Amino acid sequence: MLESFAYLREMNFASVALRLTLAMFFGGLIGMERERKRRPAGFRTYMLVCLGAALTMLLSQYEMFMLNTAWAEKVAEIGIRTDVSRFGAQVINGIGFLGAGTIIVTGRQEVKGLTTAAGLWASACMGLAIGAGFYECVILAFVMISLSIRMLPQLETYMIERARNMNLYVEFETLDDVGVILGQIKSTGAQIYEVDIDRGVEENHRYPSAIFSIRLNNGIYHEEMLTAISEVDHVITIDEI
Repeated sequence: MLESFAYLREMNFASVALRLTLAMFFGGLIGMERERKRRPAGFRTYMLVCLGAALTMLLSQYEMFMLNTAWAEKVAEIGIRTDVSRFGAQVINGIGFLGAGTIIVTGRQEVKGLTTAAGLWASACMGLAIGAGFYECVILAFVMISLSIRMLPQLETYMIERARNMNLYVEFETLDDVGVILGQIKSTGAQIYEVDIDRGVEENHRYPSAIFSIRLNNGIYHEEMLTAISEVDHVITIDEI
């Protein structure tokens, strides 16, 4: 099977066209899921990242080929010593800055965008493999990345729902309600590790809020805890973060 890819691993027009097409196709497919969820980086972003990474790897191979063939005499005359494979490492560094731009911390101290940033980084790595002509690896990597983004969220949700530790964001009318909420949490047998209180801003009509870090008792699930707190009077908003 490996011999069948020999021609496509060479530096020729068919090989270059196939690699760039695969980079656009696979990168775009991964980005479609993020686009559907309205994430900061979507279809075109993933496509461009994967395509750029593939192009960088092709450039590395092209320069290595030229240094050993058409430019060999000039290289020997000048005495150039360079490692063109370093281009790939610079792609990974550059994606770090792009991925960081998709990560935000909300007013509820909730971190969002980590999956998007990780997907961009994985897409860039896949693009490097496509540019290098490592087709077997590309197919396997695409299947596994797609599985992680499309299928595993259900498993992640199942695991989070049954985790004993949880963080709750609660908005209420006055600071006097904090004691009532704490009492309701303790009544379920849960342990309270930390409470971060925001007093709100009256002139902006922003209600006070708090983030409760708790550990659930055995047999109590997240949904039951949310229901218990929502029954407290004067609770305006409750959300798990």
